[in-house]
Amino acid sequence: MTQEITLANAQLILADEVITGSLKMQGGIITDIAHGTTIPTGAIDCDGDFVCPGMIELHTDNLERHISPRPKVDWPHRAAIVAHDRELAGTGITTVFDAIRVGSITSDHGKRYGKYARQVADEILQMRNARALKISHHIHLRAEICSETLVDELAEFDESDRIGIVSLMDHTPGQRQFSDLQKYEDYVCGKHGMDRAAFPAYVDFLYSLQSRLGTMHETAAVAAAHRYGATMASHDDTTAKQVAASRAHGITLAEFPTTVEAADACHASGIATIMGAPNLVRGGSHSGNVAAHELATLNRLDILSSDYVPAALLLGAVQLSKVWGNWARGIGTVTSQPAKHVHLTDRGVLNIGQRADVLRFGLVNDLPLVRSVWASGNQVA
Repeated sequence: MTQEITLANAQLILADEVITGSLKMQGGIITDIAHGTTIPTGAIDCDGDFVCPGMIELHTDNLERHISPRPKVDWPHRAAIVAHDRELAGTGITTVFDAIRVGSITSDHGKRYGKYARQVADEILQMRNARALKISHHIHLRAEICSETLVDELAEFDESDRIGIVSLMDHTPGQRQFSDLQKYEDYVCGKHGMDRAAFPAYVDFLYSLQSRLGTMHETAAVAAAHRYGATMASHDDTTAKQVAASRAHGITLAEFPTTVEAADACHASGIATIMGAPNLVRGGSHSGNVAAHELATLNRLDILSSDYVPAALLLGAVQLSKVWGNWARGIGTVTSQPAKHVHLTDRGVLNIGQRADVLRFGLVNDLPLVRSVWASGNQVA
């Protein structure tokens, strides 16, 4: 932590501009930023590569992918957490809000998905306290409204868990992300191997859950977020009415709005819009919802999330930089903007006194290649 590291002859992506210069870090913080191409003795010559803040990921399914790499496979959790941590570090992510579902279905074994949030959160916190993780990990609870056990699972957490985000997730079919029931059937049967003959009964079961418990679960999730002191997020808003409900709850982040109408309403309400980097990289939503590129051109995109592909985060930010013709703004969607909206004031920008979370990357035919990554001044990739 006391070693002095200087990155010189770099394109430094600052909050509002890009400059040619050098950056010095020591003791886990940035200690100096200077203009010019001078390469001091002992400095790392970046040879014109970009240097920016380490990226901040607010919503990722990547940990769940490591825990359950195949249907019905439960991989050892600590090993999964470490693998997830190393993968993110290698893509330039230095702060992550690990998304963990709360709310399960336990009464019907044919439709069951079990409880796991408290156990996994404990394991993340234990690994963090043991200093076994390379990057900064925080907890993001995904409150599944269409479930049976949400209230009880939320009660297992409190303010000592330092939960950063609570998102309200309503995956009741026929609305939000899966307003097209055929696409929902393809998703459930394809990803989870459900027999298509059983799909109509599954949908009816979910409708019944939402009808009986939806309002109570939504109220409980909002109350829990206030109790934890967490930032609140909505998920898959589709209509202006849904956004108005989000605003009434005190929600300040909108994850993956599915329509221009919802994105416009978020903008008018001061709610920051998060879009998936895979949507941007692929050129559209895999669910048939609004394209991230369209929202970017309408100035309705504030933050990118890697969602289900960690390496998409830097690639998406570079693409936005080209769309907007502004590197500081594009990279800001994965650095300063997420930091601002989850109240992390010590990172997300290259400034003297900030945490030395730093990413160096080059471009090969517009493809970003991560060269080196530092978290609190320690090289992690």
